Amino acid sequence: MEPIFTNDAVVLGLLLVVLAAVFYTSSSKKPGWQKFYRFVPPLLLCYFLPALLHWPLGLISGEGSRLYFVASRYLLPASLVLLCLSIDFQGIINLGWRALVMFFSATLGIIIGGPLALLLINGLFPDLIPASPDELWRGLSTVAGSWIGGGANQTAMKEIFEVGDDLFATMIIVDVVVANIWMGFLLYGANISDQVDSWLKADSSAIEDLKKKVADYRASILEMPTTTSTFMILGVAFGGVALAHWGTDIITPLMEKKAEALSAMRLDSLMSKFFWLIVISTTLGLALSFTRFRKLEGQGASRFGSVFIYILVATIGMKMNLGEVWANLGLFAVGITWMLVHVLILIAVAKMIKAPFFFVAVGSQANVGGAASAPIVASAFSTSLAPVGVLMAVLGYALGTYGAIICAFMMQGVSM
Repeated sequence: MEPIFTNDAVVLGLLLVVLAAVFYTSSSKKPGWQKFYRFVPPLLLCYFLPALLHWPLGLISGEGSRLYFVASRYLLPASLVLLCLSIDFQGIINLGWRALVMFFSATLGIIIGGPLALLLINGLFPDLIPASPDELWRGLSTVAGSWIGGGANQTAMKEIFEVGDDLFATMIIVDVVVANIWMGFLLYGANISDQVDSWLKADSSAIEDLKKKVADYRASILEMPTTTSTFMILGVAFGGVALAHWGTDIITPLMEKKAEALSAMRLDSLMSKFFWLIVISTTLGLALSFTRFRKLEGQGASRFGSVFIYILVATIGMKMNLGEVWANLGLFAVGITWMLVHVLILIAVAKMIKAPFFFVAVGSQANVGGAASAPIVASAFSTSLAPVGVLMAVLGYALGTYGAIICAFMMQGVSM
């Protein structure tokens, strides 16, 4: 059925109004909205309200629109540059080695949890998931991208491994629902952190020092945005996009010359332009984090990056066909098992190194939830700790692409 609005200018306007409404209501102090968003995460609405505009309302459609292409090829790499730009490796080191160990343990739990869950569920219930083995590992790669990094990395996996829109819609549900169930446990755990720290035999006195260090760091880079700083942010972002596209145009033909060898090693993705676009833009962001450009974070670099991501999320949403979403409910079994592996590894490592529960919770959510929800979990312990969630989540953005690719290849090996 032909949608009512086919002009991309109109469609973009509708999507931005939807995003504005979601963020306005989610930040409302009214008890009704606060209660609503306690159960319905804003990210879920950013996907599903555009999807409802597509089906069943029939107002817009992703078919024939160029919005997704523009968002994924220009805004996505720009967001990766900006989100990686603010990584402060010295600041992360100052958090203490236990914080880093818990963060990387969380990442490891996601990387190995995917193939283990897939192996277990397919072994015990071979007919539970109707998707083919090839479709399955490709689709689950998007969950790995989201749980290690965030929405940008998730979309990167969708493009790199050519995941269909309907399957991707189901993967989004698995991602958001399972991740938010775990987030609920973390928020509850923040209320009983003293008891959990006692069980872990952890010394949480370092958290107080951490509060002061983070507050001082944020205060040292915070500045009022100006027209000049805004253009600097945009120049860095889209200059990085230009370099990423230029590098992609050089590298991809070289890879295509090795097509036979790469296909034999199941490395077809190395011939993907989008693969190199994402890898180069991520690497550029990491490289710039060692320069004075990192201070642009104090003027809102990551805020621009987040805006770009949410526009991308909305363009993905309008491509969904919600009428076919519930055909793959067996994927929830994989998602829950996957998360359980992640949780068990976290608990085991925390017990072993006597890490405070704060590091467990933020390390996990910096992976699973990313920059959107890691600050929420961190602030559940103390509002002054919210920037810690942002700092660690940004590291997740940097690792998300690489970790998800490793996880995807491991799931491919299990599936095949």
